[in-house]
Amino acid sequence: MNKTIAIIPARGGSKRIPQKNIKLLGDLPLIVHSIIYAKENKAIIDEVYVSTDDPEIKKVALQFGVKVIDRPESISGDLEPTASALKHVLENIDSKEIENVVLLQPTNPLRPDNLLREAFEKFQMENRDSLFTVSRNHQKFGKISDNKFIPFNYTFGQRSQDLEPLYFENGLLYITKKALILNDIIISENALPFEVNHIFAQVDIDTQDDLDYAKYLCQKK
Repeated sequence: MNKTIAIIPARGGSKRIPQKNIKLLGDLPLIVHSIIYAKENKAIIDEVYVSTDDPEIKKVALQFGVKVIDRPESISGDLEPTASALKHVLENIDSKEIENVVLLQPTNPLRPDNLLREAFEKFQMENRDSLFTVSRNHQKFGKISDNKFIPFNYTFGQRSQDLEPLYFENGLLYITKKALILNDIIISENALPFEVNHIFAQVDIDTQDDLDYAKYLCQKK
């Protein structure tokens, strides 16, 4: 049996919003939105793991019935890549039957209900080793050099609707083969970009303003 697991990496040391991952969003701690999303997709996800170095986050995760892997301090720093936390989980569980890992970041708590189902279907159909979600950006970008603005993706006077499409990695969802993660890779060179044009793709919680915006969307939802 080839299993698919979800891993939710949640460090305790957030500087801009202390204890960010367990701040309330609606009636639930932030991390719980991703836990519930994983559990609602049990047709795809066989087991859910939270990787954390924080006892309070661990307590919340256990209350909501998922497995917790204690992340060592050595891979819990600000500059540590997410891949190391995922790899650590795989190395500390029986991963023989696991084929795929779904990464759900707690800082992207709002996801369209059918997102994982549609993305996983495409992932399997295209036979790729990784998938990540992207959204189209409609802004006019440029850089400032010698006090002059140099357009990057347009020419002055060009209409927004005529821009060549640019996309950004929105962080909502990642699906990766276990073998890649064991090599410290989440997004491979042949990764499938899965387009999501939904208001939830604009939510990535790093500041208090981001959290307030997510609360506003939660109320509307």
